[in-house]
Amino acid sequence: MLVAQAEGVPFPSAPVQHSAPRPASPPATTALVPGLRRGEPGYARAVVAFLAAGLASFNALYCTQALMPALTRAFGADPAQASLTVSAATGVLALAILPVSALSERFGRGRVIAVSALSATALGLLLPLMPGLGWLIVLRAAQGLALAGVPATAMAWLSEEIDGAHLAPAMGQYVAGTTIGGLLGRLIPSGVLDLASWRWALAATTVFAAVFAVVTVVLMPGQRRFVAKRLSVRHELDAVAGHWRRPQLAGLFVLAFLLMGVFVSLYDYVGYRLTGSFGLRQSEVGAIFLLYLFGTAASTLAGRGAARHGRRPVLLGGALMSLAAMPLMLSSELVLVVAGAALFTTGFFTAHSVASGWVGALATRDRAEASGTYLACYYLGSSIVGYLSGLVFHRFGWAALVGWLAALLAAAVIVARAIGRRNDPVQVDRVSSLVP
Repeated sequence: MLVAQAEGVPFPSAPVQHSAPRPASPPATTALVPGLRRGEPGYARAVVAFLAAGLASFNALYCTQALMPALTRAFGADPAQASLTVSAATGVLALAILPVSALSERFGRGRVIAVSALSATALGLLLPLMPGLGWLIVLRAAQGLALAGVPATAMAWLSEEIDGAHLAPAMGQYVAGTTIGGLLGRLIPSGVLDLASWRWALAATTVFAAVFAVVTVVLMPGQRRFVAKRLSVRHELDAVAGHWRRPQLAGLFVLAFLLMGVFVSLYDYVGYRLTGSFGLRQSEVGAIFLLYLFGTAASTLAGRGAARHGRRPVLLGGALMSLAAMPLMLSSELVLVVAGAALFTTGFFTAHSVASGWVGALATRDRAEASGTYLACYYLGSSIVGYLSGLVFHRFGWAALVGWLAALLAAAVIVARAIGRRNDPVQVDRVSSLVP
């Protein structure tokens, strides 16, 4: 999840925290400790630290996506195998989101973020040295596990440590960092590929991520309002199961899986189409990721539309917009393919922004578990659907891939129609996402 996001992680409509009471040890309250306010040195350090965290983590998460055609040529791999360098990272991250979030309740969010940022980028510096695609995939899976700490806990840290009246700008800077980080994770390596091999391209983007990881750890203020909680596996499992038993929340989780799966699949394999059918250079192909910036406007407009008309019609409209873009992706005219990608991206961000905010509004209890479950489904869609789409593309070609993605989007439209048949209260969500 952006901008107002792509890749990523939902920006909940309420601070990410456990609303159900839990035993804490020792008993304490954060009410006596003031949150950081704009103008204080700690506030400025926090804003810069979490901007850097977004830049580092989302750059690292998607650093191989733009390199997939080059990896196919270098290792004689098919597109599905090359896609595992992305799917391995996002899949393991998806499985780790909830456990890491729970661990941060016990050991502190700042500690988890620091370990996550440094270990993930340290692993990233080893990626260019891998002798084969298999080793690269294994190390990417380990990197996905290490990366989980940032999206799982960053928003919770900000919600706890920043005074509520000054939270929105700080949160916006973090979201901007995730957006720009994810975008640069595609643009840097694709630009270097015109001059050097995939190894140098990967080295360039991982050094960028490592620098900002260090900035995160150096500048991040110590936590003053955190209260450790006892971990209860039973509580966590009951909370997640309870969310799945609610039809609206379950629908939003399924929608996250489908939408992100299609989104990552399209951008995973469109590079093969642009180089093979249109003869574009790798740096020119990398420019397609600039269409992510359509998500900024789309997410802003989605928030306004949801406030005015309700979430359901805007959610459904975004899903339909993405589906309507699919025929354009079959065109033999480059301008129409780019227009189709832009339309699809706008629809995706519209739907994802509303869905992620809606999760926080519906989950009146155990919001951390609800947003964590949404994120897990989101990244599992990226991993599982992304790989399956590679098999379709490799065996049957581009037209079959577009048909497969259109079928998944049609399923997403059906799910979106089923969500929120009752009129939900109209309110302004802090709608955003993090770049996928």
